[in-house]
Amino acid sequence: MTINKSMNVLIVDDYKTMLRIIRNLLKQIDFNYVDEATDGAEALAKLRSGNFGLVISDWNMQPMTGLQLLQEVRADARLKSLPFIMVTAESKAENVVAARQAGVSNYIVKPFNAETLKEKIEKVLGHA
Repeated sequence: MTINKSMNVLIVDDYKTMLRIIRNLLKQIDFNYVDEATDGAEALAKLRSGNFGLVISDWNMQPMTGLQLLQEVRADARLKSLPFIMVTAESKAENVVAARQAGVSNYIVKPFNAETLKEKIEKVLGHA
């Protein structure tokens, strides 16, 4: 079974450089349909109006954090089963626990490379 690399992926980060880095990493592993949002509210609007197969979101954003975005996604009947990967510079246990409780699909600690991203996406999409 192979991963559908033509799915739409939404990347969310309030730091433009990080958006560019993640977009480039996704391109390296053959994901070419990538949209981006610079905060949780923008991401939520895009998710509700679009058709995405995966969300990769930063945790630390204002005014809506990645965790709040995840909670909104999980509370939305149409989006609740959407695979959601959280990216953070924090590896604190309580953050991991909070993300898991909110229903995160997987978790990546910065910095990371294309190989790590590929492994996490494969785990999330169930085709290891």
